[in-house]
Amino acid sequence: MSDEQEANGLDAQAHSGAGTESGEPGAADASVATGGPTPTPEQTTWGVGPWEGPWPEGAGTDPNSPFDVELLENGDTRNVLDHYRYWRMDAIVADLDSRRHKFHVAIENWQHDLNIGSIVRTANAFLAAEVHIIGHRRWNRRGAMVTDRYQHVRHHNTVEEFVEWARTCGLGAGGGALPIIGIDNVEGCQKIETFNMPESCVFLFGQEGPGLSEAALAASQVFLEISQFGSTRSINASAAAAITMHCWVEQHVFGRR
Repeated sequence: MSDEQEANGLDAQAHSGAGTESGEPGAADASVATGGPTPTPEQTTWGVGPWEGPWPEGAGTDPNSPFDVELLENGDTRNVLDHYRYWRMDAIVADLDSRRHKFHVAIENWQHDLNIGSIVRTANAFLAAEVHIIGHRRWNRRGAMVTDRYQHVRHHNTVEEFVEWARTCGLGAGGGALPIIGIDNVEGCQKIETFNMPESCVFLFGQEGPGLSEAALAASQVFLEISQFGSTRSINASAAAAITMHCWVEQHVFGRR
């Protein structure tokens, strides 16, 4: 079984009960006449059947073609954008790599935090450069819904190891260190809604419950908090990560504050 077939099966299992994407009305019918996906009653999140009609140019003959022959023959049930239907996994990753954003996301993992999978999935959605897991190597991949196959994930044994990477990676402004921004409502924190985020940075999140460790607090150059208006003091770590990434996108993709 190829990586594409395995991912196809895993995606079908992972997304058998939820989804938000849908195809444009009439798209499946139009593809029959011009060559394209087999008509299917399923939403595009659930996948498409074997390709019907002439294959895309270069498929099966050009090694540089992004299309995977097995997916064209058997269908593609992965939860990917329609643009990536029938593409090889490595071709999708290469295309994403050509336009990834410059922010990174890091999370401490001392207690096998179940939020990590969800954070990886969200990082993929917002096209983060990389996700960094600090502490235990094992994490809840089920929550990632197979998106870890398309998202770069790096492991660091300790906070100190992570800090050294950020200092020497050369991914910060002018090829310098990558600034570490702690996300926690600690003393001296600033409002994320009004803070000018650097384009190149890494957002650091702590464990669900205890928040950032002492070492992570010491490693952060600045702290940001998400404004809340209810009775609870904090929100779920994966929700905080999603809000933080979207704030970055609003500033650096849409030019909004």
